[in-house]
Amino acid sequence: MAQPGFWDRPQEAQETVDRLKLLKKMIEPWFRSYQSVQDLEELLGMVDENQQESFRELETETAKLGREVETLEFQRLLSDPLDAKNAILSINAGAGGTESCDWASMLYRMYVRWAEQNGYTVELVDWLSGEEAGVKNMMMMVKGPYAFGYLKTECGVHRLVRISPFDSNKRRHTSFASVDVIPEVEDIPDIEIKETDLKIDTYRAGGAGGQHVNKTESAVRILHIPTGVIAQCQNERSQFQNRQVAMKILKARIYEKIRREQEMENLARYGEKKEISWGSQIRSYVFHPYSMVKDLRTDVETSNVQAVMDGELDDFMKAYLKMAAARKK
Repeated sequence: MAQPGFWDRPQEAQETVDRLKLLKKMIEPWFRSYQSVQDLEELLGMVDENQQESFRELETETAKLGREVETLEFQRLLSDPLDAKNAILSINAGAGGTESCDWASMLYRMYVRWAEQNGYTVELVDWLSGEEAGVKNMMMMVKGPYAFGYLKTECGVHRLVRISPFDSNKRRHTSFASVDVIPEVEDIPDIEIKETDLKIDTYRAGGAGGQHVNKTESAVRILHIPTGVIAQCQNERSQFQNRQVAMKILKARIYEKIRREQEMENLARYGEKKEISWGSQIRSYVFHPYSMVKDLRTDVETSNVQAVMDGELDDFMKAYLKMAAARKK
């Protein structure tokens, strides 16, 4: 990066900067923990049995070091080459009309909060509002090191039980929404996408987007005819920008489709009976008659529903990754 002319090719330069961020995220926590060990050893050699305050400080710092080492050990679970990639997350409301659309928007807020708390950036790609409230389906990109590694644990159907704010009789309702997460992959190997295999449609972007956005057909939808994979984008300012983003999503979805098909073939070939969580109910969020969020795959649960809805998802993510790593062994 210190070389003259480094920024002459902005795209390549940005890729280098992103790689630097990833490497720093891997290396710097280890060096901080290593330095803490040295500092604690030095402090331990200076403390005698009568210095109770210093012993309490040692205990506090040792506990802090333990948590840091636990985080380092957990990061080893994110060993798949794709885990370090950005994530493309989409949410689709299930059957249930306004209830499910509102639930989908609540999940969107939850993941935005989680991303902000963990230093990730969020870019909204597509949004289709519900008829009365919430969102029917949406897509966003979560950018930062290991975004996909963490968010891939959220794939599946999420179930909500609550007293409906849309029901004048205050009855209890059950709503469903599905979450899909794929990695953002720039250079996809062995996949050639021909222009003749694409069907590209343009349409007017929806929502509050300003005078230009809603008066021109800037939104883009691309269909890859051989695979039936569809990608669309409407949140950029121009049709050209929307097409670029849609193509990036299309490539990522085709790659993920092929990867999953290969995984299913391997499972069938070796006869392994493993739970496939994709498309199945993975977590229940109960607001009434009691408060509880429970992951049905790992049995991790909490009564602090508000904290979960505010983005505190790490316990669920870590438990699932540990379970997945144990299965591989």
